[in-house]
Amino acid sequence: MKSIIRFLTFGWLQARSCIFPAVIFITLAISKYVTIPFLSRYDFILLVCVLAQLLMILFKLETWDELKVICMFHVIGLMLELYKVHMGSWSYPGEGWSKIGGVPLYSGFMYASVASYICQSWRNMKLQIVGWPHPILTVGISLLIYMNFFTHHYLPDLRWVLMLLLLIVFIRTFVSFEVLGKKYRMPMVLSFFLIGFFIWIAENISTFLGAWRYPDQDQAWRIVHIGKISSWFLLVVISVIIVGQLKRVKSTDQEISDKDNS
Repeated sequence: MKSIIRFLTFGWLQARSCIFPAVIFITLAISKYVTIPFLSRYDFILLVCVLAQLLMILFKLETWDELKVICMFHVIGLMLELYKVHMGSWSYPGEGWSKIGGVPLYSGFMYASVASYICQSWRNMKLQIVGWPHPILTVGISLLIYMNFFTHHYLPDLRWVLMLLLLIVFIRTFVSFEVLGKKYRMPMVLSFFLIGFFIWIAENISTFLGAWRYPDQDQAWRIVHIGKISSWFLLVVISVIIVGQLKRVKSTDQEISDKDNS
């Protein structure tokens, strides 16, 4: 019975951590079937995302430091979107005042929602990471992953090499989380894959709701290629590393402050 309660609690904590992604899904669903007078769909989604972000700060669901990380990921995602749309990887066929280079500005919030989920999970489930690699390794591999998203259009795709490198760098890294006072832990690489898998599921829902469109979805919606899981796996790594570095810096600053006050 205790196991069932813990499992249900785990699901509830996960749902609480998905506030921002849930807002995006609900907005996508509403805007797909309801026309907003004098406002394009993309502009409406952008306004809702901005309002949701402001409310999360107002109600202290996110800190200002976490907001900085989320905004950083917003910019990272938007830059990637501009490039990928230019290369024809996917498209946003709708109209909107908030489109730049064929990309609606709300798209950056979809990437930022991943960082928001990680920040919320960190707090709600009291995440701790054991065996975090040296910053040179984590930052370096993040840069290589991000660059590969751009260069694979012209050079060989190194995603599998990068995955092997990730396994080596994070082989001794574990993430622990707490549910009703009991601690669990799993390999960090496994958590990367699980988050990437569920984002792939979310991507299928998003494309069904018309958030964006892949070339093979021009005539009719179809399931997103399963190979996209590897892309999300790598993108999650960047997000976790950015949030992880922030938490480590804040933790170090807190320890120094506590020593000074003692």
